[in-house]
Amino acid sequence: MLLALSISILTCLFMIAFILKKPVIKIGNKHFDSFWIVSSIGALLILFLGILPIHVLVDSLLANNSLNPLKILVLFISISLISIILDELNFFNYIAIKAVSLVKGSQYKLFFILYAIIAILTIFTSNDIIIITFTLFICYFTKAAKINPIPYLVMEFVVANTYSMMLYIGNPTNIYLASVFGIDFLAYVKTMIIPTLGAGIVSIGILLLLFHNQLKQKFTPPVPIKVTIKNVFLTITTIIILFGCTILLAIATYIKIQMWLIALLASLLLLVIVTISDFINKGQCIVKRSYQRAPWSLIFFVISMFTIVLSLNHYHIMDKIATALANISANSNFKTIFVYGITSTLTDNIINNIPMTLAYSYILPGLSSELLPMGIYATIIGSNIGAFLTPVGALAGIMWMSILKNQGIDFSFYRFTKYGFILTGSLLVTALLLLFMVI
Repeated sequence: MLLALSISILTCLFMIAFILKKPVIKIGNKHFDSFWIVSSIGALLILFLGILPIHVLVDSLLANNSLNPLKILVLFISISLISIILDELNFFNYIAIKAVSLVKGSQYKLFFILYAIIAILTIFTSNDIIIITFTLFICYFTKAAKINPIPYLVMEFVVANTYSMMLYIGNPTNIYLASVFGIDFLAYVKTMIIPTLGAGIVSIGILLLLFHNQLKQKFTPPVPIKVTIKNVFLTITTIIILFGCTILLAIATYIKIQMWLIALLASLLLLVIVTISDFINKGQCIVKRSYQRAPWSLIFFVISMFTIVLSLNHYHIMDKIATALANISANSNFKTIFVYGITSTLTDNIINNIPMTLAYSYILPGLSSELLPMGIYATIIGSNIGAFLTPVGALAGIMWMSILKNQGIDFSFYRFTKYGFILTGSLLVTALLLLFMVI
């Protein structure tokens, strides 16, 4: 037990250190994200030393149950591929440019238009896709307009990681916890819509208070940027498939088809259509570029962290944590929501929100059947809102900081945490209070 705990703690510490100091590892001409390499080494050590029998891991990965991470990975990567193809077709940039053309030199208008676009697109795609897409757009636009990018970058990050709570598919952490505990799409939305909208409204007020001085300054709009949809037919087809997939996910329980299978079939259908289009239109290469951008590293990260968490559960360490948190909750609805919401948020920023979610899938069953739904939804809120307390909180934060560094924008760990502390506390309390009221 002690060896399993020691390796797990060391893996998390080294992973965080690499994220902060060396997020990318270069091997020859290849570049690799360090977070999944470090976690994979930790998992391999656990297996090599016999701390977790290999057959236990294999049985868990092949098991036809809700704790199987492979189904969740298929669902998330399938939805991500659909969103990436939509981005490759210039849809997101086209919408953003068209909307920004309406601001006429007002930073307040620019702020609210971008806020609305990012919120809506996040709901129907995912926080990671929106952050990758819109961070670069904001960097380019604000540089051309000669305005401070920080208010818009902070807003984008907060909005993407707040509105990702609303739908099942907005964040891999939502998908995992909802799948593990058998929460269907419609039940999820019914519970999470009010906490999400409430946190979103509060975020507007805090962001305006933080950046009022910058936003009140007028600016001269840059020379209009011409952005066109690369392939109108494919764009319309992709949007139809995305919305069709979302609707089918919403009724998956009633049509008795598993959600991961719906997402997989939707993405495969789209890939076939786009492949045919690529073949007809030589040089288009949308499938190739989309494949290269897909979050494949998430597979290694999730499976390696699942191995580490499984080893801790094998030695009943998770049971001890579950008992401790259940005792603190003291059979109180209010206490349960805040204990699990706050501890999950803090744990995000110690080990990252995906490992936290994997760990809490073993911790949450320590609650009674009456309190369990409150603990699940509070943990989901923590896994999303906890992303903007520190850059360590989520993979989205790691990617976001990396993009800013590549764009020459100075945004330190301290500055991230300064804004994050103000925003996280306010939005977390708001979302948890609203959850207490609706559940």
